[in-house]
Amino acid sequence: MDAVTLDPDAIAARVGELDEAGARARLDQLVPEINHHNELYHRHDAAVIDDRTYDLLYRELESIEARFPQLVRDDSPTRRVGGPAVEGLAEFPHRVPMLSLANAFSDDELREFDARCRRFLGAAAPEHIAYVVEPKLDGLAAELVYADGRLTGAGTRGDGQVGEDIVHNVRTMRSVPTRLHGDDVPSWVSVRGEILFFLAGFEKMNADRVARGEKAFENPRNAAAGAVRQLDPKLAAERPLQFIAHSHGLAEGTAASPSHTEWLARFRAWGLPTNDLNRRVEGIEEVIVAIADLRHRRDDLPYEIDGAVVKVDDVELQEQLGFVTRSPRWAVAYKYPPPQVTTLLEKVTFQVGRTGAITPVANLRPVRVGGVTVSRATLHNEDQVRLLDLREGDHVVVERAGDVIPRVVRAVPDEEHASRPEVVFPSSCPVCGGEIHRDPDEAVMRCTNRLSCPAQLVAGLRHFASRGAMDVEGLGQKLVDQLVDRGLVKHVSDLYRLTRSQLLTLERMGGKSADNLLAALEISKGRPLERCITALGIPTVGEATARDLARHFLTLDALMAASDADLLGVHGIGEVVAHEIAAFFRDPAHRAEIDALRSLGVAFTPLDAPAAAASVVEAIAGKTFVITGTLPTLERAEAEARIQAAGGKTSGSVSKKTHYVVAGEKAGSKLAKAQELGVPVIDEATLLSMLG
Repeated sequence: MDAVTLDPDAIAARVGELDEAGARARLDQLVPEINHHNELYHRHDAAVIDDRTYDLLYRELESIEARFPQLVRDDSPTRRVGGPAVEGLAEFPHRVPMLSLANAFSDDELREFDARCRRFLGAAAPEHIAYVVEPKLDGLAAELVYADGRLTGAGTRGDGQVGEDIVHNVRTMRSVPTRLHGDDVPSWVSVRGEILFFLAGFEKMNADRVARGEKAFENPRNAAAGAVRQLDPKLAAERPLQFIAHSHGLAEGTAASPSHTEWLARFRAWGLPTNDLNRRVEGIEEVIVAIADLRHRRDDLPYEIDGAVVKVDDVELQEQLGFVTRSPRWAVAYKYPPPQVTTLLEKVTFQVGRTGAITPVANLRPVRVGGVTVSRATLHNEDQVRLLDLREGDHVVVERAGDVIPRVVRAVPDEEHASRPEVVFPSSCPVCGGEIHRDPDEAVMRCTNRLSCPAQLVAGLRHFASRGAMDVEGLGQKLVDQLVDRGLVKHVSDLYRLTRSQLLTLERMGGKSADNLLAALEISKGRPLERCITALGIPTVGEATARDLARHFLTLDALMAASDADLLGVHGIGEVVAHEIAAFFRDPAHRAEIDALRSLGVAFTPLDAPAAAASVVEAIAGKTFVITGTLPTLERAEAEARIQAAGGKTSGSVSKKTHYVVAGEKAGSKLAKAQELGVPVIDEATLLSMLG
């Protein structure tokens, strides 16, 4: 991540300088990158960048798309809310979509939020809009469902329309009542909130894990997300999870509350926990004061927060303000800058990733930051180290935004700094001694020994066996390390050559464990094509792109034979990604490894066209829709979610690749563009008929 990307003003300036070609190239970088981070965060609870960095990347994307609406990609994350449900848990549909919030980073942006609300409300806007300011809890968004006062369902946010059913784990949480109290309990109500760990409980849980010889969890947010997704509720019951309610989704069989404040009061009366720091204020200037006060108290709170949430209190005004595609107009999330501390940079080491990228890592004197003890921080690349002029022995400022790998912000100047030697970057791979190459257009150095470098092999094996790829149960990090250290696995394909006798030589590997691993490897040979494509570890190709490639080409042979031009015909693939995929399959070493996998029984199970079509609504699948104007019954976000759930795609701009424009009342320039290009125009009734 270069420094300019992390500064909002610099982002605005850079976007302002882009021409159309530059904007297209930047979108080809940003969209896959943000989709990748969404996938890590929402599906795997393994974020590798902090919230602020993600939000600023997202802002850059939004800015480019606003300036060049004709370039909006169908797979842009601005067209989505979150990630799809994780396999292994039942689906949990939301009767009212769970959307995310727009962000603000300054007082002026808060004032602009207030001004937008006023402009939209017009004469209905009061002199001072009443807002509720709440701590933005750093946990996992969830919805609880009560029918006749009894807890009957619970789910994660998922993609906003459908999440994961976690009621079996929520029932184990002591902070969640299994039955509501009071005389006005609705016949049906959905309550939304955050599942999280309080810091004291998190630290005790980690201490207990270490005492048992288990690995400590890195941070509270990821640990909470992992706990609620456990299939065995006994595991969740062992962890001190908390739930704090912050809003309602839908209520039936009871009078509606006129304000958000009253909804929160009713939650408390029913026995649901809410946040004691929620504060109702009059006008945006009081909002700014409340947010500043909350920020001053941040370090003393018993849980982690990364900002504040501001909501219009009046429910009638909320309904008038409504929603945009991704978020409600009546709420905004104010993001605090990451917490910072100072510590000693003791040493700089270098780690090698799955793609050969060599990343400098700061080894720090352990220090508490953001509720977690930190001893390592990423330095990104050589350019970043030189820019910050970091040297071993410097005192450095470190920040950690909630739940991710910390980073070094700057060195603290002192008189001895100039006398300390500069960081020396390796001239060969620090793991295998292989040749290092740096592309002039990239800031990253890479080990070119792709197939024999142990570090790349370890990372590649972990990726190959991961849940979104071949999903080899039992092949964890420690076992992978042993297999590589012992020389039993030198290529990914060697996994399928392992024997029971070889496995029994490994530490903590008994007969049953060995048999289970061999069985899991055998099962993985039949994974569908899209999972196998993901497992290959093609640069820039994540699960979503792998799925699109499988559906387009149907067989691995067809994909391997595809040219750059052929790949550009796949939905969502730009020139950069197309080149990476084609180059991967042109490499003789990669082809040899694929041949080896096939000879060992990996089927790369092809898709047949009828089966691919049958998995989605035929009239919608693979088609691109643009919605314009106000539809009679559907909110735009709901219509887009239903199209996507049926296998279709949505876009914010009309082009020759658009299949249908869904036009409602007051349809404007997009309707005219569709008529100009001859794109079919349909109404909501036709869309609903197509959706079945």
